[in-house]
Amino acid sequence: MRVLVVEDEQRLALAIKHGLEAEGFSVDIVHDGLSGLARATDHPYDVIILDIMLPGLNGYRVCSRLRAAGSDVGILMLTAKDGEWDEAEALDTGADDYLSKPFSFVVLVARLKALARRIGSRAPQRTVLGDLVVDSAARTCARAGTPVALTPREFAVLDHLARRAGEVVSKREILDEVWDSGPDSGANTVEVHISALRRKIDAPFGRAAVQTVRGIGYRLAADGG
Repeated sequence: MRVLVVEDEQRLALAIKHGLEAEGFSVDIVHDGLSGLARATDHPYDVIILDIMLPGLNGYRVCSRLRAAGSDVGILMLTAKDGEWDEAEALDTGADDYLSKPFSFVVLVARLKALARRIGSRAPQRTVLGDLVVDSAARTCARAGTPVALTPREFAVLDHLARRAGEVVSKREILDEVWDSGPDSGANTVEVHISALRRKIDAPFGRAAVQTVRGIGYRLAADGG
């Protein structure tokens, strides 16, 4: 799960980051509302942990702007305040959940997992692009009714591109999403897996779904190529 932490208390933000990474989350942190809004707009996250009292732009306004732009990212708001009016305002501006400081880290993790399950249940589990079918729930792929065997990493790359079909996705974004800068990530890792996808889902079927956008990244054709 990819998490963005928008929290101006730097020690708290780092503590949350380290704790969540130990639980297997991928975590980025920023320390003001404007940076949080920009980061959330430009990068895909599963959940945002959003403090209410932020410099530049408060959490309420960050949340409302994301919702006005059509973002359905999960948002968990944090605040040092404690009261039903703060909770009501957080939910009214589009937050999915609310947690008052100080909070239990165990409860934070549980809330994040529950929120991710709710958000995931709203997301489409099966993407159909022409005769190419990518099933995120079953982690399977088929082309023209024929199952295509992919490695877990190949499927993860394809699934990410399929969720953004028709859009250009940068190489850096694919690395961050699929490998999270792990030990098996590297400069040519994405190219290797893109080549494998072309050999498996395109070449045998006379298609060209996986497209290179020179100098930027890759795009999966919305019509399946």
